[in-house]
Amino acid sequence: MMAMDLEGVLIPEIWIALAQKTGIEKLKLTTRDISDYDVLMKGRLEILDQHGLTLNDIQDVIGTLDPLPGAGDFLNWLRTQTQVVILSDTFYEFAMPLMKKLGYPTLFCHSLETDEKKRIVNYHLRITDGKKKAVKSFKELNYRVIAAGDSYNDTTMLGEADHGILFKPPQRVIDDFPQYPVFHEYADFKNHISGILASQ
Repeated sequence: MMAMDLEGVLIPEIWIALAQKTGIEKLKLTTRDISDYDVLMKGRLEILDQHGLTLNDIQDVIGTLDPLPGAGDFLNWLRTQTQVVILSDTFYEFAMPLMKKLGYPTLFCHSLETDEKKRIVNYHLRITDGKKKAVKSFKELNYRVIAAGDSYNDTTMLGEADHGILFKPPQRVIDDFPQYPVFHEYADFKNHISGILASQ
């Protein structure tokens, strides 16, 4: 089976898109820049509050986004080859418009808490290090797991998987985790996965 990250692998980075639309540079920071997710999210919520941005504002931005070019075709192919689960540190409230465009693949992620004015007041992690724990659980169910991601917060699941792959990562992630094969195009990624599946 295949466990995949979402942002940067199948869809654009939502926070970067929000930063570009609002002009708030600090929202461009992602787990590629700050590996501690709690520190990153608390900083994001503080920035949103300072600028008076609501969940509705963010959903308006997300509604303008499309999956990365080729992502839909790649995912459709992959689902004909093996079971696919997307493991993400995004939130259901953010992801659903893009999940529709990808044909509603299975998504495990987190949730947001808002007040009566739709201000985001907190976030709720389903479980800490959920990506790694999900992969470990799949293996306990006797699945052989291929995992793919692009960032620091994906590396524990890559390490837990039978096969870990970096897809479209920044150079510093490649440098810090040289043990994983790296791909930047869906065609090459697809060929590598095909080879793994054929050998199982």
